[in-house]
Amino acid sequence: MALSRSYMKADESLPILESTVGSVLREAAELDPDGVGLVSCASDIESSQRLRFGELLESAETVARALLARFDPGDHVAVWAPNLPEWVLLQFGMGLAGLVMVPLNPAYRRPELVYALRQSKAKGIFYAREYRGSPMEEWVRASRDECPMMREAVSLGDWTDFCASASAHQKLPEVSPLDPVQIQYTSGTTGAPKGATLHHRGLTNNGRLVVSSLGARPGEAFLNPAPLFHVAGCVVGVLGSLACRATLVQPVSFEPGLALALCERERVTTMGGVPTMLIAMMEHPDFQQRDLSSLRTVGIGGAAVPAELVRSIEASLGIDLIVAFGQTEASCSITKTRAEDSAIDKAETIGLPLPQTEVQIVDPENGRVVEPGRPGEICTRGYGVMHGYHDNPEATAATIDEEGWLHTGDLGTMDPRGYCKIVGRIKDMIIRGGENIYPREIEEVLFAHEAVGDVAVVGVPDEKWGEQVVAFVRLAPGAPPKTDHDALARELHAYVRERLAPQKTPREWFFEDELPTTASGKIQKFALRDRYIAEKA
Repeated sequence: MALSRSYMKADESLPILESTVGSVLREAAELDPDGVGLVSCASDIESSQRLRFGELLESAETVARALLARFDPGDHVAVWAPNLPEWVLLQFGMGLAGLVMVPLNPAYRRPELVYALRQSKAKGIFYAREYRGSPMEEWVRASRDECPMMREAVSLGDWTDFCASASAHQKLPEVSPLDPVQIQYTSGTTGAPKGATLHHRGLTNNGRLVVSSLGARPGEAFLNPAPLFHVAGCVVGVLGSLACRATLVQPVSFEPGLALALCERERVTTMGGVPTMLIAMMEHPDFQQRDLSSLRTVGIGGAAVPAELVRSIEASLGIDLIVAFGQTEASCSITKTRAEDSAIDKAETIGLPLPQTEVQIVDPENGRVVEPGRPGEICTRGYGVMHGYHDNPEATAATIDEEGWLHTGDLGTMDPRGYCKIVGRIKDMIIRGGENIYPREIEEVLFAHEAVGDVAVVGVPDEKWGEQVVAFVRLAPGAPPKTDHDALARELHAYVRERLAPQKTPREWFFEDELPTTASGKIQKFALRDRYIAEKA
C-alpha cells in the first residue's frame, strides 16, 4: 500500500540477536577455527599478516586478560593508531573484557587528542609511536599532565610485552548486549565532535545486517578501506565480516593503488567505502589493469553519493553498488538500497530502512510527520540508537526525543513506497532571499559534468540575499588547465542554469586541487565556508 505519510514501520522479517563483540568472535572461531579471519596489509602487499578465526579468538582473549590486569570492566580506554592488526585485537579484547573503547583519529593533533581524552575520561591509551610524520608518542607524553584520569599509556611498539603481562588465571567478565562498548567521536564536519556511547547489541547487529545484505559468504574476502576509528570500519568492516565469517582484508591505511592490488590478489567479492575512496580508485592509473572480476558488490556510504557516480561505478565494474545512509549515533547504517532495486532507485535514492529500523521524515519546525515527497528531517528509532552522548545530557536530549526517535540532522524525503532520498544537512541548507536551497541538488547536477571530479556547494553570507550559493570544484583528470578556469566557470554556470532555477546557480566558482575532508571521507563544508569568509574579510 502507498504511504499516506512519511513513516516506515520496522521490518521484522530478520531477527535482532542478543549478541556481544565477544560472542560473535567466539561463534566464528567455533564454526570455522581454521578460516582466515584477517589479512592486514601495509604498503608492501607481499608482507601481509594473516590470522585465522581461532587465532583471533586466542589472541583476543590474551589481550582481554592483559587489559584486566590494568583496568576494570566499564573503564574507558582510547586507541590512537592507524588500521593495524593490533587495533582489531584491541577491539575484540576490550569487548571480551567489558571495557569501553574510545577510538581516536590517528590524524588528530595534540589539542584534539587532549580534548577527546579529557571528554571521554579515558583511563588509558594505546597508541602508535608515529603516524605520517606526527610524533604521537611525544604528544601522548606531553598530554598526560592535562589528562589526570589517564593512568596507563601503552605503545603498540611494546605489544609483545603487553600481551606477555596477561595472566592465564584471569577470569573474563560476563558482558551484556546492552553494555556500552565504544565512545565514538563524530566526524566534526559541523563543529566540535561529541562522543556517542554505543552498545554491543547495536554494533554487532548493524554490522551483520549490512554485510550479509551485500552477499558476503563464509570464506570469501571483504575489503575494508575505511578507517577503523569510524563506524564504517569497525562496525561494518570488522564486525560485519566477522558475523558472516568472511575474511576481512584490511589495509593499514587507504591508498587507492594498494586497495586495487588487494582486491585482485585476495579475490575480493564484497567491499565497503565512501565516495571519495571509490573515486580515487577509479581515477588511479592501475584501475584498468587490475583483475577485479571477483568483485560482485560494493557498499558505499558515509557521505552523499551522487547519482552519476552510482551509474559510473556499476558500469565500470559490472557490479551491484549498494548505497547506504547512516550515522554514528545509529551504530552506522539506517537505510540502504538493495541489489534487486531498479537502476533509478539504486542511483537516486538511499533505499529502504534496514530490518528492525523505523524511519520517519518530520518537519524540523514542529516535529510532525510530513506527507510523502515533502522534505524534512530524517529520524530513526530501533536497536541501533546510541545510549546518548557521553557526559553531555543537553546534546543527548536535543538529539533523541522522548519517544526514542534519533534526529539525524539530515534533510530528506520519503516516497509513497518508503524509499528515501537525501536532500542535505539542516546546517548545510542555504536560505537565499527566504527560499530554501538544498546543496545536494546542485551537486548532483554538477557531478554529471565531465570536468567535475568532486564538488561541494555551500552558502556564504550575502548582504542582499542573506546567503549566496558558491561552488568549490575538484576537477576530474584531463579537465582544462588552470589558465582556462574562467572559461570553465562560465561553462559550468551555463550548465547548471540550463538545468536548475536561477537562484540555485552558483554565483562564484573556486577550483581546488583537493577538497578538505575528514579522515572518513566526508567533505568539510564548514572549512570551505570559513575560509571563504576569512578571505573576504
